[in-house]
Amino acid sequence: MKKFVISISSILILLFSSQSGAFAASGTYKVKKGDSLYKISRTYKVSVQNLKAWNHLTSDRISINQVLKFETASQPAAKVSKPAAKTTAAVKPAGKVITVSASAYTLNCTKCSGITATGINLKKNPNAKVISVDPKVIPLGSKVYVEGYGYAVAGDKGSSIKGNKIDIFVPSKKDAINWGRKTVKVTILK
Repeated sequence: MKKFVISISSILILLFSSQSGAFAASGTYKVKKGDSLYKISRTYKVSVQNLKAWNHLTSDRISINQVLKFETASQPAAKVSKPAAKTTAAVKPAGKVITVSASAYTLNCTKCSGITATGINLKKNPNAKVISVDPKVIPLGSKVYVEGYGYAVAGDKGSSIKGNKIDIFVPSKKDAINWGRKTVKVTILK
């Protein structure tokens, strides 16, 4: 009987310690090539704003092998999201806000030069935050904040981008497909 009790105790200790180790590991994520805050937020069902707040990020830029922290799952979702919402509301960018239809583009073509209308080389800067705009709506060179994408520059224009439409630049075709087309708010900062 003593052996049985010791065996069960040992199993419970091992089981508990392995679960707590997995739990601790689930609170972090190591950034891989092709990741973006948006992609990570969709995968783990958290907001980009929460990811930025939890990791003290001031921009949407992340780097390969960077370790991102997540709030622990032991807290109810309401407690995690409400404080972050108050934090992001206080840091909300100021400027003219417009609603646009947003699609995504990439340099996944053989004839693409990679040079934007304002001279940004996207082949040399594949993680640059650039949007294509109608210059009559958002002037070229403007700094903007795009909901779900982050801070960017209005650095390109396209023949199909007319009126309240934008095209966000993403590094891969997969990211462009994941973005799809959506209605977002854009804050024009400059």
